[in-house]
Amino acid sequence: MEVILLERVAKLGSLGQVVKVKDGYARNFLLRRGKALRATDANKAKFDSQRATLEAKNAELRKSAQEEAKGLDGKSFVIIRQAGESGQLYGSVSPRDIAEAASTSGVAVERSHVLLDTPIKTIGMYTVTVAPHPEVEVKVTINVARSGDEATAQARGENLAGPVSDRAEIRAAAEALFDAEVQVPEEVIAP
Repeated sequence: MEVILLERVAKLGSLGQVVKVKDGYARNFLLRRGKALRATDANKAKFDSQRATLEAKNAELRKSAQEEAKGLDGKSFVIIRQAGESGQLYGSVSPRDIAEAASTSGVAVERSHVLLDTPIKTIGMYTVTVAPHPEVEVKVTINVARSGDEATAQARGENLAGPVSDRAEIRAAAEALFDAEVQVPEEVIAP
């Protein structure tokens, strides 16, 4: 199906372009959300008559998004989650969680603005893109940790989700130390 884009759509085109897309994508996403019109002769004429208005509206929305983005650019947000010893989260951090954390800074961030390919499943520092407008993108840092102390350590650059082998060696040394000190009386062993 051919559609006329009413705004810039990532990986598809910009305002006014006529593009060919799959029917389901056009019906279920582009047309339903008002991002495009079917490319009929009547709609092309309608778009040409409203082009200046649409471009002005898009420029205004982009300008307000840039103002909002200034408040987010380069900021760091801490998200506390439960995790195992290896740093694997019990669950994950989704765009919704990131949007809630970013909204605490006073800038309204919707989960659709957070561009995250896959959910975050381990503790650590992550750089995430937030796009309040299709033409405006900023980077924020997400610090996923088990506690506030761990988050500050990660922010200093310590790798707490580091190699499990180091932790295994420490655990083995500690167990060897405790096992060597424990002596069981013979009365307990013999029945």
